[in-house]
Amino acid sequence: MGSSSTYSVVLNLSFLVFIFFLGSSFASFSSSSLSSSSLHPLVFNSKVQHLNYTAISEFRVVNRRFLAECPHLSPYLQISINSTTSGLGDEEFLSVNVSGVLNPSKDDWVAMISPSHSDVSSCPLNEILYAQTGDLSKLSLLCHYPVKAAYMSNDPDYLSCKKKECKKYRNGQCLVSTCGGALSFHVINIRTDIEFVLFSGGFEAPCILKRSSPVRFATPNKPLYGHLSSIDSTGTSIRLTWVSGDQKPQQVQYGDGKKQTSQVTTFSQDDMQSSALPSPAKDFGWHDPGFIHTAVMTGLKPLSSFSYRYGSDSVGWSNEIQFRTPPAGGSDELKFLAFGDMGKAPRDGSTEHYIQPGSLSVIQAMADEINSGHVDSIFHIGDISYATGFLVEWDFFLHQISPVASRVSYMTAIGNHERDYIDTGSVYITPDSGGESGVPYETYFPMPTPAKDKPWYSIEQASVHITVISTEHDWSQNSEQYQWMRRDMASVDRSKTPWLIFMGHRPMYTSAEGLLSVDPKFVFEVEPLLLQSKVDLVLFGHVHNYERTCSVYKSQCKGLPVKDKNGIDTYDHSNYSAPVHAVIGMAGFTLDKFPTGVNNPWSLSRISQFGYLRGYATKKEMKLEFVNADTRKVEDRFRITKASTSN
Repeated sequence: MGSSSTYSVVLNLSFLVFIFFLGSSFASFSSSSLSSSSLHPLVFNSKVQHLNYTAISEFRVVNRRFLAECPHLSPYLQISINSTTSGLGDEEFLSVNVSGVLNPSKDDWVAMISPSHSDVSSCPLNEILYAQTGDLSKLSLLCHYPVKAAYMSNDPDYLSCKKKECKKYRNGQCLVSTCGGALSFHVINIRTDIEFVLFSGGFEAPCILKRSSPVRFATPNKPLYGHLSSIDSTGTSIRLTWVSGDQKPQQVQYGDGKKQTSQVTTFSQDDMQSSALPSPAKDFGWHDPGFIHTAVMTGLKPLSSFSYRYGSDSVGWSNEIQFRTPPAGGSDELKFLAFGDMGKAPRDGSTEHYIQPGSLSVIQAMADEINSGHVDSIFHIGDISYATGFLVEWDFFLHQISPVASRVSYMTAIGNHERDYIDTGSVYITPDSGGESGVPYETYFPMPTPAKDKPWYSIEQASVHITVISTEHDWSQNSEQYQWMRRDMASVDRSKTPWLIFMGHRPMYTSAEGLLSVDPKFVFEVEPLLLQSKVDLVLFGHVHNYERTCSVYKSQCKGLPVKDKNGIDTYDHSNYSAPVHAVIGMAGFTLDKFPTGVNNPWSLSRISQFGYLRGYATKKEMKLEFVNADTRKVEDRFRITKASTSN
């Protein structure tokens, strides 16, 4: 049997060949990872460099433009922000006002820059750095990537000049009048000061018109974005991780007067990876992450509610938050939610480098479930934030998941957009992490893994044993991870935890088309182990839809569900035949449609809607439901039953 390291070498050679041919064929190159909109011809000048992006659009390559001088600058031009003198709050919708515009254009736009001292002019010293990328003339527009941007035409009164001001009179007559407009930006506390820059020329050929004054956050050291995770199967301890601008240890205070002091870590630009092609994380996508604090709350009771707050007297405290501990392994009932491929989306009308449009509705639907008390834990199986080297977007993601991740255990698996990068040890040599190579992910989401960059683990909650793997690390039969999987699943006590769920990122089965949607090598190496271990349910993401299989092995249905009295598909695992697989990568990223005319016999349910999987397990059965996040309706449901808890 071949190893996955050999497979990586083959992929690496293929990648180098791909780069070579790209220079002559980029204009005709297309794939599902590229933007569906056409690209401006100037993008062609940066064709090779953009292999280090996970998608291409006009905005995503704005820093690769020529910096032109804006002609006919208005002497009346102003850009201002409605902030208070004390600074920005932790979250607000900031009004950015532009006035004194002589000729409003549909190509006028505003960028939010952080930190404010970032150079948004040309970068002559970067010519050497980028010469290897194919950009051989004047290279950069923005030496630092915008956090977000919006066209002034988002204000419907801008182009029509309804906000007209007279700037020059003669004999009571207005000789010069100007136009203006306003944009609303959703701003969260990212610790570094921000500035807004007015451009013209669109994203394709921009030039600077005006910069605002810098504005600072009132409390840049404020402890924020706390999220919970389990450290073991007892339900008596839970980890809290949060972000602050201060490196001094802080505390979590919880329960009846208990407290724990945080351990503090961070990562630097030097920890990011690059190659012959500069990565966003190493270069213009870098943003200082502040300091990541983590503390373990101990002495808790399983399946119980507690309150906590975190911070210190010197930097301030979070609000008091109510959270629920998960059930202990070996108990009966577990209520959980699971999904993959969420990411984040702006809450304003702005453009970001990578937007996952379904993420907001999915988070809101899950938050409502948590508020109703019907969730014990959450599992997010890969493609977490889609920051992909634009580090400030981790803050926006952590802010987005706070309503759920601060309330219940939020467990994760690593995906290609967290880990994969060339020559860093990942199985796949795509640049999908943008140079992050798993470092931010493992810092923000510490899981009970055996060691750094070994992101596999297992945990038991109530009647379920959950094995979580990395599809991005070596899974071949001679690998450390494979041997761990084998031992872990062989050790499951089915009298204590009768259900075995296997989770990872890349799937073994999908009807969707796409390059590397399914890796036959991964299936060949790992699928027999799932059958041998009598895995009941396999959950994967990566493909952005929902699909459920029969009890499947080697693409053959070994067992079919039968309808119970309520018409629900029911798999009887008292007479085990093979695992049931479900792809659940529909939590945010733009959905993958199912191809017409493709009817795989193992595929029983296919839905291309945003949502999540809702699970309820007892020692006798597991009930699973796909919930449409927009309608809140259950669009697929199935049961797995077992009359006996023996092996």
